[in-house]
Amino acid sequence: MKIAIIGGGNMGGAIARGLVASGTFPAADITLAGPHREVLDKVAADAPGISVVTDNPTAIKGADIIILAVKPWVLPGVLEEIAPRIAFREQAIVSLAAGVSLADIDGMLHRYSTARTLFRAMPNTAMSVGSSMTFLCHDNASQKSVDDVVAIFDRLGSTAVIEERLMGAATALCSCGIAYAMRYVRAATEGAVELGLYPAAARDYILTTLKGAVSLLESTGNNPEVEIDKVTTPGGVTIKGLNAMEANGFTTSVIEGLKASAK
Repeated sequence: MKIAIIGGGNMGGAIARGLVASGTFPAADITLAGPHREVLDKVAADAPGISVVTDNPTAIKGADIIILAVKPWVLPGVLEEIAPRIAFREQAIVSLAAGVSLADIDGMLHRYSTARTLFRAMPNTAMSVGSSMTFLCHDNASQKSVDDVVAIFDRLGSTAVIEERLMGAATALCSCGIAYAMRYVRAATEGAVELGLYPAAARDYILTTLKGAVSLLESTGNNPEVEIDKVTTPGGVTIKGLNAMEANGFTTSVIEGLKASAK
């Protein structure tokens, strides 16, 4: 299965790096295209064996799956450029452009073909280390096409196929959500430094704690509140800290952030 990735930026580069790093996808079957050769060469150095080109129509030739890892405002121009060269019955198109619906993409391609296999995908940047949470939706794609696209993103982490109406919520929760998790790590590090710990050590301690929290929830299947109850003894320091966070809007801030991102 050959893949063409249009867009050598953060997302396109992360896909290429992640697929090669997985060790389960041949680098020779990946072509990465973008306008800036120096950017492409940097990705190629991290993902040895992939092909890089600055011409988008050349990149899609012979590809089974075309991944459009470009910004929403760039997508129409890219589609206009490559559409005359797409073999629509043989090539699946996967768009990573946030907020651009399948109907929007269909409209951009309508004059070229009425038989298309279209997907939207929303991964996050943890693709490059094989830990993305990716969401997919599609427009009546065959089960084989769905399986092929899922197989690609499963190499980059976990994949869920959902209804398109849920893509906004999924984007907020996991694509934007990785930034929210990073912000928590930063805030916790700053608080730890104020309490007297060195920044590098505090960061390591926080990451280990987060890994432990994830492992507990995964192994037990418990609601987070069950695990919280285990460490909130009456009059203890944990409940004091939790109450102080809630008084400063912790839960409300998280919910409102998700709602803002999902619009």
